[in-house]
Amino acid sequence: MFYPLARSLMFACDAERSHNLALGSLKRLAHTPFAIAWRQQLEAKPVTVAGIQFDNPIGLAAGLDKNADCIDAFGQMGFGFIEVGTVTPRPQAGNDKPRIFRLPQSQAIINRMGFNNKGVDYLVDNVKKSSYQGVLGINIGKNKDTPNEQGKDDYVHCMRKVYAHAGYITVNISSPNTPGLRELQYGDALDDLLQTVRHEQLDLQAQFDKYVPIFVKIAPDMDGSEVQQVAQALLRNKMDGAIATNTTLDRSLVQGQKYAEESGGLSGLPVQQKSTEVLQQLRQALGADFPLIGVGGIVDGASAKAKIDAGANLVQCYTGFIYRGPGLLKEIIQAI
Repeated sequence: MFYPLARSLMFACDAERSHNLALGSLKRLAHTPFAIAWRQQLEAKPVTVAGIQFDNPIGLAAGLDKNADCIDAFGQMGFGFIEVGTVTPRPQAGNDKPRIFRLPQSQAIINRMGFNNKGVDYLVDNVKKSSYQGVLGINIGKNKDTPNEQGKDDYVHCMRKVYAHAGYITVNISSPNTPGLRELQYGDALDDLLQTVRHEQLDLQAQFDKYVPIFVKIAPDMDGSEVQQVAQALLRNKMDGAIATNTTLDRSLVQGQKYAEESGGLSGLPVQQKSTEVLQQLRQALGADFPLIGVGGIVDGASAKAKIDAGANLVQCYTGFIYRGPGLLKEIIQAI
């Protein structure tokens, strides 16, 4: 009952302003009696993926809590895991505003945020202060002004900062909002990055006596041969898992709608089919045992189950959660 009212108020305001107000409220109220508004207990459905025990297979996707400000509040909603970030070595403002646009007719959002965040040190401080005991994924990227040729240095820098505090680390090479970033998904550039990440992972394992799995998040805008090439690179460089997928540049399913022509990544219901197809292709290419997280267009229990049926071990939601609120998690639990 609470969330439809809250959403109607938020949707009456500018999208980014609403986003910031909501996060600010969650951060301030997480440890007060007001948390009853979103606190819920979900049915236990434990699952082990990449050697990690999850209380349930439903996660919060990266991008919503970029700076790890609200981990405790999201944990209270019953998520089986939370992924924060994308975080970069240095703080950056991101792209010019406005940069978030709602398309309610399609339960969709277009964003061109551009990895706006307060930097990896700020995120780590928040993680240390949190009381959250669940699985925390930390999504890392490169600064906008770092050339692709030096991008691997940014990923290594972030890995060193977050390794001791992460349940898993996600290497984000698929955001459409950092110029040239998606070029890192292909060919020698991908192998060079993943090889560097793998070597650093093993060094950090020895340093901390702790193995933290590395997931790679990819885009939905690839054809079958490109997905195959990515899959082979993941295997060749011994990555621990993949996340399929990020947002899409395709506007074919939202043509004619207000804001449809805005640049940026489209998320929500319109990306559902593309994302699931890439997920299926990855499962076929990587085999039955390779850990996969399905994300993109999960708006109800049925769409979450479709991800599981397509080969996902875990699922994540973001845009569907914006439109549906914490009640979406209960529906997903019942469906899967």
